[in-house]
Amino acid sequence: IITPNISEAEVLTGLSIHGEEEMEQAAKMLYERWHCAVLCKGGHRVSDADDLLYQAGGARWIRGERIDNPNTHGTGCTLSSAIASNLALGYELYESVKRAKMYLSQALAAQLDLGRGAGPMNHMYGLEDMKH
Repeated sequence: IITPNISEAEVLTGLSIHGEEEMEQAAKMLYERWHCAVLCKGGHRVSDADDLLYQAGGARWIRGERIDNPNTHGTGCTLSSAIASNLALGYELYESVKRAKMYLSQALAAQLDLGRGAGPMNHMYGLEDMKH
């Protein structure tokens, strides 16, 4: 699986992506070029954070709520790692992406604020609720 955001997908395809139709076209082009699943990430869009997973079975949207948090450093790496972790746990790709996206959304919603500028999200959210 490759996980380009909209800007990266534009560079890789030469398309100008302004909406869902162009995201689908770009994801299909990338899938056909490299013969691997493509998660075209829509987190840079203004109104939503909808992602598109394109694989052998076609395209499936994974809808997401835009979370107002300036601390988004590392979101792409976090999402990719969470997808890989879910695959390692035995989940199929679509379910792994959904679970990873939910984790990322919750980490952003936890509103960690460290230092100045765009810091990291709260990767440790929920751990304080765990009992040993």
